[in-house]
Amino acid sequence: MTQENIHAIILEKLREIERAHNITILHAAESGSRAWGFASTDSDYDVRFIYKHDIHEYLRLNRNNDVITLPINDEWDLSGWDLDKTLRLLCKSNPSLYEWLSSPICYLRTNFADKIKPLLTEYFSVERMIYHYLNMARNNIRIYLLGEKIKPKKYFYMIRPILACFWVFEFKTNPPVPFAELVDKILPSELKPKIDDLLAIKINTPEKTEIEHIHELDDFLTESAEKIHEDLQKLPEEKGKSWDKLNKFFASEIISA
Repeated sequence: MTQENIHAIILEKLREIERAHNITILHAAESGSRAWGFASTDSDYDVRFIYKHDIHEYLRLNRNNDVITLPINDEWDLSGWDLDKTLRLLCKSNPSLYEWLSSPICYLRTNFADKIKPLLTEYFSVERMIYHYLNMARNNIRIYLLGEKIKPKKYFYMIRPILACFWVFEFKTNPPVPFAELVDKILPSELKPKIDDLLAIKINTPEKTEIEHIHELDDFLTESAEKIHEDLQKLPEEKGKSWDKLNKFFASEIISA
């Protein structure tokens, strides 16, 4: 099946969600190995979307849930956040939201991403971003480095957040979604051949493939996680952000047709 056909199927699924839940989807993008650039031969499609209701829904006391999640199978994983949840998470500089809005694979685009872009800059937090990615990396390191063998994709679940932390420290912006950009700018040059070999295995073999540990990468991960944790303690404390701009944006969005 061609990529064009896949996009058409996903777009139809999104339209079905709109009809079933009486919502308008504002943005939908890939969030996972396909967006990162290291999908396997049998990787699923991780579709994430942001939606809004009619204004009357936001005035009800018995509001519906602010998340829509479809049953997951081996091929599809679709879920989305309501606009109000999206903006609450933006106030916390939620990294997943930044990734959705900067994904290189977009399935449904409106002018929403352009309108919210200034707020992404306004509410960006170096501290919160690094905490998120560091916790992700440390949790994965604690789990995945224990076994005698390891799935290649698990390495990327550890390496990517570590590189994301270093990116945020250096550039003070949200890290790029494509893994190749992180590797190019952040990864030590002596480790790049190891990553190239790992990528070849990941892309050309099934998800369940296991390999021997790559000790150079294991050492890099554990040492980097410790360094990031130490450097994080030295960051100046950040002040909280006002809700004013988010409230105005929310009101403008739900009032508009």
